[in-house]
Amino acid sequence: MQTITSKDNEKIKFLRKLKLKKYREKHNKFFVENFNIIKDSLEAEKFSSLYVTENFINKRSKDDGWRSVSEKAGEYYVISEKANKSFSELDTPSGICAVYARRKEKIDFKSSVVYLNNISDPGNLGTIFRSALAFNFKNIVVDEGCADLYNAKTINAAKDSIFKLNIARDKDLKIFKKIKEKMKVFTTGLEGGEDINILKNNKLFCAVFGSESGGVSEEIREKSDKFIKIKMSGEMESLNVAVAAAIIFYEARAR
Repeated sequence: MQTITSKDNEKIKFLRKLKLKKYREKHNKFFVENFNIIKDSLEAEKFSSLYVTENFINKRSKDDGWRSVSEKAGEYYVISEKANKSFSELDTPSGICAVYARRKEKIDFKSSVVYLNNISDPGNLGTIFRSALAFNFKNIVVDEGCADLYNAKTINAAKDSIFKLNIARDKDLKIFKKIKEKMKVFTTGLEGGEDINILKNNKLFCAVFGSESGGVSEEIREKSDKFIKIKMSGEMESLNVAVAAAIIFYEARAR
C-alpha cells in the first residue's frame, strides 16, 4: 500500500488521461468509480490497481464487501481527496477507483446475438447491456456508431454486466456478415414488422436495435431476414430503445 497526496503524481495524471477514449484505447485500460460495481465484478473480472481515500476506508472498515475488494488489490494506493477530485468524473467523488484492462472481445456464435446499431447515448447502451444479461442474452455486438463501451455513463448504466457479457465492436459490418451466415437476423422497427412473439420459435437468432432518431441503418435493413415490432396502444409513437430492448428480451425468453 502506498500513499499519494499530490494531484500531479504520475499515476494520478494517468487516471486523468483515462477519462478520454483515445487514451483508454491506447493503454487498453479504463476505470470504475462505483463501489457496488467493483464489488459485484469480483467473480468475473479482477482490477489491476485500486485507489481509495482515507475517508472511504474509514466509512467502509466494517463492510464485508470492502474487505473482499481490498483483499483483491494488487496495487493499492491511498489517495488524498484533492487527488481524487482531480481525476474523478463524478460531481462528488466516491472515494474509490479501480483500474481494469479492457476486456477481450469475443462472441459465441452458438448462442443468439444482440446487435446494436448507432446507439449513441451511453445511458441507453449501458441499460441495454444490463437488460440483456438479466434475460441471458450474453452476446452483444456494437458498431462504430455506438457510444464507447468504457464511457463512465455507459458503465454506470450497465453496472457489472459490462464484465459478464461477451461484447465485440464491429466495423464496416464485418461481424454482422458473420452473424448473417450463422443465424436469422430480426431487425426492430415501427412499421411493417411482425409481432415479437415470433422470436420464441427461433432458438438461434440476432436481434438488431437502432437509434431512436434514425432507426436501423438501411444497409442492415436490406440484409435482414425479418422485421419485428412491439404492439402499442397508439397513444405513443415510439419507445425508448433501452425500454424496447428489455421488452423484446423478456418476450423472447418467456415460455
